[in-house]
Amino acid sequence: MLSGWFSAFILIWILCLVFLFSVGGYFMFRKFLKRLPKEDGKSILDRQEETILKTRHLWTPEYRELLEELVSPVPELFRDVARKKIAAKIGDVALSKNTKKMTLDNIIQGYILATPKRDHKFLRKKLKQLNIDDSRYEQLFAQEKTKSAQ
Repeated sequence: MLSGWFSAFILIWILCLVFLFSVGGYFMFRKFLKRLPKEDGKSILDRQEETILKTRHLWTPEYRELLEELVSPVPELFRDVARKKIAAKIGDVALSKNTKKMTLDNIIQGYILATPKRDHKFLRKKLKQLNIDDSRYEQLFAQEKTKSAQ
């Protein structure tokens, strides 16, 4: 029979592994759900990629740098995913307005729509640094996010 401290260690180790596997499984399942095709045969991630490809020519180097600054607070591990999600939403905004060139207004609106409310404080601080009036976007800041914007 195992001694008391070793049994406790094994029990704690098993609980730790179960917890870690469940957390990892949760995030893998979320990614799997985003890869599942919708009624039209395209998944959420497919739509993001398509939007990014359609609007890639609209981006100037200046606005790409701004996008990099806006995703800088995201941990590096998740930054690529966040960049794609935000760029796709910005592209949706630009496509809905039929713009020929990416504008600062499109970027700010897309960022607001693509990010959770907790990230809006960072955007407001960044807009103040760039001397941009954020009062034009108050309606978007106040708007409750819909499920399609997530």
